[in-house]
Amino acid sequence: MSRIGNKPIFIPNNIDLKFFKNILTVKGNLGTLSQKISDKIKINISKNILYVIRNNEDKKSKSLQGLYRVLINNMIIGVSLGFKKELELIGIGYKAVFDINNKILNLNLGYSHDIMIKIPNEINIEIRLEKSKNYIITLKSYDKQLLGIFSYKIRSLRPPEPYKGKGVRFLNEIIRKKVGKSA
Repeated sequence: MSRIGNKPIFIPNNIDLKFFKNILTVKGNLGTLSQKISDKIKINISKNILYVIRNNEDKKSKSLQGLYRVLINNMIIGVSLGFKKELELIGIGYKAVFDINNKILNLNLGYSHDIMIKIPNEINIEIRLEKSKNYIITLKSYDKQLLGIFSYKIRSLRPPEPYKGKGVRFLNEIIRKKVGKSA
């Protein structure tokens, strides 16, 4: 029995939902998202409540019901409120500069060269440097999947190392540090 898949999704008033030929389109204040829905799943929209219903009781249909329910819920939350991830650059000389005109993020992560990354149009970026602290990169988007993939792409450029903790990490991420050599 699917517990998550059976929960209803409440639709806010400012969200416009359209379901046509197995494609669900969600339009809100921040943007528009669409998702192709499997043939094993039916969408039932009544008033301001959306139900994800499976056609049969096999294991694949049950797992797809939970998956699509979570994807649709994330789409609705994304176009109405948006999502945010924050990355912190920890290390001497690590810095980030954002070129607003070209939408390019320039990162200096201790390598012999700078790393330049093109920012997708769906993602908004802010960089702040707190007094005598580290650079913090804030990524905001209405697409949770794209935001997660892009933030992990930035993190993978210099993952935190376990001895000193230097690298790119999510804000408030806890890194388990190892003890170095003892003399």
